[in-house]
Amino acid sequence: MPFVSIGGVTLHHRYIEATGTSRPIIFINSLGTDFRIWDDVVARLAGEIPMLVYDKRGHGLSDIGGGVRSIDDHVDDLLGLIDHFGFGKVVLCGLSVGGLIAQRLYTRHPKCVEALILSDTAHKIGTDESWNTRIATVERDGIEAIAEGIMKVWFTPQFHAKRAADLAGCCNMLTRQALSGYIGTCMAVRDADLTDAARRITAPTLCIVGDQDGSTPPDLVRSLADLIPGARFEMIRDAAHIPCIEQPEALVTLIRDFATSLPEETSAHG
Repeated sequence: MPFVSIGGVTLHHRYIEATGTSRPIIFINSLGTDFRIWDDVVARLAGEIPMLVYDKRGHGLSDIGGGVRSIDDHVDDLLGLIDHFGFGKVVLCGLSVGGLIAQRLYTRHPKCVEALILSDTAHKIGTDESWNTRIATVERDGIEAIAEGIMKVWFTPQFHAKRAADLAGCCNMLTRQALSGYIGTCMAVRDADLTDAARRITAPTLCIVGDQDGSTPPDLVRSLADLIPGARFEMIRDAAHIPCIEQPEALVTLIRDFATSLPEETSAHG
């Protein structure tokens, strides 16, 4: 189990090496998940592209450190990982809050970002009222109180009907996240507004959304793509908020096509 301490925060991660000259892709998880959500994607891309997956602060096997106060706390951790591995330019693939982390990292350090893959995310997710309501519910009753509703926006009705065991496992993953990490990241998402920052992104960007996403609907993700100059927008059929679990093959096809369109890189490390 690889662990590394970044600024006093112990982060759980896995690096998958690949031969060739591709720059690494770093996958950044959604709220309430750990890096296992990328397993089917990583398995399909193994050997083609170097990849790094990791558990955000306060999620999975990573610890909470000094807590989460803003998206910048997560960005600091990711920058520390990039430095730890000695990466030059990287491709960031962020899902939901992971997409906010990717956009914010680009804003702070654009020179280290080769490209962005923004999956089921936006420049601004939810309202203060919606996040405050969720936070209050979780503080009072635990993550279990919202789990059923979350599963309905994470996955399509077909997934619920045909993949009951996978659904139960994903629900377990959500409810077993550390309460402080979950609530802190809810607050970070609530307070993040990257609308102006998105307009200044000049790196190649691919925006992806499941056609049945109930958390960041297609129109919202399309509005993000419209803000980013030259961004490409793609919709995955028969998927909701987490295409990497529900439709990994379709997501990998988009990632592979996008990655091969980028300029050649002489080394995966700087």
